[in-house]
Amino acid sequence: MAKITRKPVPRKAAVPKKKAKPVAAKPKAPAKKSLKATRPWTPAEVREVFSRFRKANPEPKGELEHVNPFTLLVAVVLSAQATDAGVNKATRALFEVADTPQKMFDLGEESLREYIRTIGLYRTKAKNVIALSAKLLGEFGGQVPRTRAEIESLPGAGRKTANVVLNMAFGEHTMAVDTHVFRVGNRTGLAPGKTPLEVELGLEKLIPAEFMLHAHHWLILHGRYTCLARKPRCEVCLINDLCRWPEKTV
Repeated sequence: MAKITRKPVPRKAAVPKKKAKPVAAKPKAPAKKSLKATRPWTPAEVREVFSRFRKANPEPKGELEHVNPFTLLVAVVLSAQATDAGVNKATRALFEVADTPQKMFDLGEESLREYIRTIGLYRTKAKNVIALSAKLLGEFGGQVPRTRAEIESLPGAGRKTANVVLNMAFGEHTMAVDTHVFRVGNRTGLAPGKTPLEVELGLEKLIPAEFMLHAHHWLILHGRYTCLARKPRCEVCLINDLCRWPEKTV
């Protein structure tokens, strides 16, 4: 049998690999200055800030319209994720017919919806207001309770709601932290915190007792009309010389 011989197959010349071009390292963005790393406010500076607020507005008032503690409670519950102006527009007619827990309960959820349908989440809020009215009648003798825990037990009412009611209706030295107070506390460096509770406790620890009755109103109004979220009005700010915000324009 003849022996079969195979011709060797010539190998292809190796193609040299292209060297990858070196990728230029992206420049690192400058680290943002942490508010907690700024110089803490001194007691004298804190006193100066609130003395200025008091001088400019000795008797600040909340902007939610109400006629008694119950209507205040309802207004604050309705104000979640809504403007005070929008709530006031809806509640003027509502509070003429339902200014007590009994009248509100008798009005009923369906009718209540018609009064507050211009407010965001009005269906859920109507359900909560009727439920809290029922609970006030059944457990608190138709009266708004005077402790934070009891108010927080009401449907639709959280810590901020309790603090507003305790402060405005009963003169308690509470600090209600809404989006404006949270922003001012962090931006100015007065009371930096990752949560509303952290800011609340920081401000309570910092602010002298003589200012606490009106402190949350001053801070809310400052955040609403001066220390705006997108474009702060640093040029007219009463405390721009003391503010720790690294981006302030003056």
